[in-house]
Amino acid sequence: SGCMHSITQAAFLLPILQQLMVDGVAASQFSEIQEPEVIIVAPTRELINQIYMEARKFAHGTCVRPVVVYGGISTGHTIREILKGCNVLCGTPGRLMDMIGRGKIGLSKLRYLVLDEADRMLDMGFEPAMRKLVASPGMPAKEDRQTLMFSATYPEDIQKLAADFLKKDYLFLAVGVVGGACSDVEQVVVQVTKFSKRDQLLEILKTTGSERTMVFVETKRQADFIATFLCQENVNTTSIHGDREQREREQALGDFRSGKCPVLVATSVAARGLDIKDVQHIVNFDLPNNIDEYVHRIGRTGRCGNTGRAVCFFDPEVDSNLARSLVKVLSGAQQEVPKWLEEAAFSAYGTTGFNPGGRTFASTDSRKGGSFQRDGASHLAAALSSGADDDEWE
Repeated sequence: SGCMHSITQAAFLLPILQQLMVDGVAASQFSEIQEPEVIIVAPTRELINQIYMEARKFAHGTCVRPVVVYGGISTGHTIREILKGCNVLCGTPGRLMDMIGRGKIGLSKLRYLVLDEADRMLDMGFEPAMRKLVASPGMPAKEDRQTLMFSATYPEDIQKLAADFLKKDYLFLAVGVVGGACSDVEQVVVQVTKFSKRDQLLEILKTTGSERTMVFVETKRQADFIATFLCQENVNTTSIHGDREQREREQALGDFRSGKCPVLVATSVAARGLDIKDVQHIVNFDLPNNIDEYVHRIGRTGRCGNTGRAVCFFDPEVDSNLARSLVKVLSGAQQEVPKWLEEAAFSAYGTTGFNPGGRTFASTDSRKGGSFQRDGASHLAAALSSGADDDEWE
């Protein structure tokens, strides 16, 4: 999970594109309905665009043509791009279903269906759209297509949903410790109170200087509030969340990538899968409500062999339900566990962050006798949050 996200993208793009080229697949500009061989779905505009750029790079100089569709681009422009020829269609769920509904995309030639950030694609937010996609007229049955799902965390309830989309004897492949945190990331937990957090954040940012730092908060309002506060304190800051216009989101990411604004305040969903080079620091200003999301967040740093630092603000009044899971993640990545956190974890026995099967994550194969099955089924303590606060991502 500390590995660079574009490597994950290459893991599915390269073999798929290679197979299309071997089979002599070429884009046709003369068809009013385009029938792509590949559909790739991801939860956010930023991530699907990143995947599209990788696909375009790998397909450069070949007859294979990738196209990207997401909200925020005019429908007319999107349709024109599709009709120029489309073999690999990258899209967010809403806009993808819109294009299929308008009769611009046919599914009968589909060979590969890829869900990136699969745990989020199958949580309460996107599951209906995914079911609608696989039930669309012309969609080959799951036995007649290849369905690939990628994620750093894979809770058991999501795996059960996933089984509806996959062949009966699907392969479960775990690379490294699925759901574990990378030991290249130094994790530091700081005890705070609700009212001391802002000042402590400012102290940290005084020491990071121009090094890229992502600050995670729980709500869109909080993202704007903290970004404004930091700007008033002369810290060049930008923010990204679901209520910002597409143009603003692209500008924010551009300013962060270029170093113009070395601090980016974001909600969790913004973090998913984004591959930004040289993010040296992560600050969990607000802890998420489940440990999987924490792992995704800190995976934005310490990428591709680089080291990173993740500071986590822990408010015992609010965050005690995560204490046990946090201790497991820290000790699993050989990080120091503060004494006060151990005590908080001990007294938090029986809270949602604790799972009696002894697993922090349901990231092993949940099928009976699955190749990664531990003793007994793992107990999922809390289902993934549906990200209801971040609805405007596609």
